[in-house]
Amino acid sequence: MTIVTSQEIAQFRSQLANYTEAMVALDAIEDCEGDLEDAAIALAIRAGQQPQTDNADWLDALAKKCRAVICQPEFREDLLNGSYARVIEYLAGTPLLPSILAAPVLMYVVQHGVNSFCEPLDSQF
Repeated sequence: MTIVTSQEIAQFRSQLANYTEAMVALDAIEDCEGDLEDAAIALAIRAGQQPQTDNADWLDALAKKCRAVICQPEFREDLLNGSYARVIEYLAGTPLLPSILAAPVLMYVVQHGVNSFCEPLDSQF
């Protein structure tokens, strides 16, 4: 279970105020008391996905699916500097996931550490 604090949600809100779907996702995360996995599953169902709710690793698998995008040097640098807007905009525009799930995926990556998340790709270069 990955829990984010109200301060972390507020930080994302302040940067993503222009992204309606990110705001909806952040509302859902707040409604789930910061539980990213629960919120992501609820949002996925809302977007027409059918995640396996018994699979606690579902959000992790979704994030890994986006790893090649998230770990691009310019996006990785943004995330390490606490800047999320450019990454959200790009990720939401890809066919990798419903755009409403971009914010929970990025929050998950930030919570677990950007460098450790991107490490498997680092060893390939």
